[in-house]
Amino acid sequence: QLQLVESGGGLVQPGGSLRLSCATSGFTLDYYAIGWFRQAPGKEREGVSYISGSGGTTYYTDSVKGRFTISRDNAKNTVYLQMNSLKPEDTAVYYCATKSRLWGSWNHLASYDYWGQGTQVTVSS
Repeated sequence: QLQLVESGGGLVQPGGSLRLSCATSGFTLDYYAIGWFRQAPGKEREGVSYISGSGGTTYYTDSVKGRFTISRDNAKNTVYLQMNSLKPEDTAVYYCATKSRLWGSWNHLASYDYWGQGTQVTVSS
């Protein structure tokens, strides 16, 4: 059974850091690109970052460029999202998802198939 489990969220002050983890099981992670998405209250879910199966290609939404870094350790079946210089507007539930479909841009929700349950990130003083 394919599963993705996010962890690492929490409450952090503005300017602080968190590292989110997306632990996967039930499939060979190497074959899948992974995306991180977030959804704030009252807003649509948006793409945050993407990493290809090999890790050679990454994308970031403009608002997190230079602050967030996506990485993966296929041997550990885990994808990470290092978040630095956090801002209150980063507050959201963060989700990871697999992208096995070849169509759609990196942040096209419908092109993602399996999703985790999400982890809450709250940036507040």
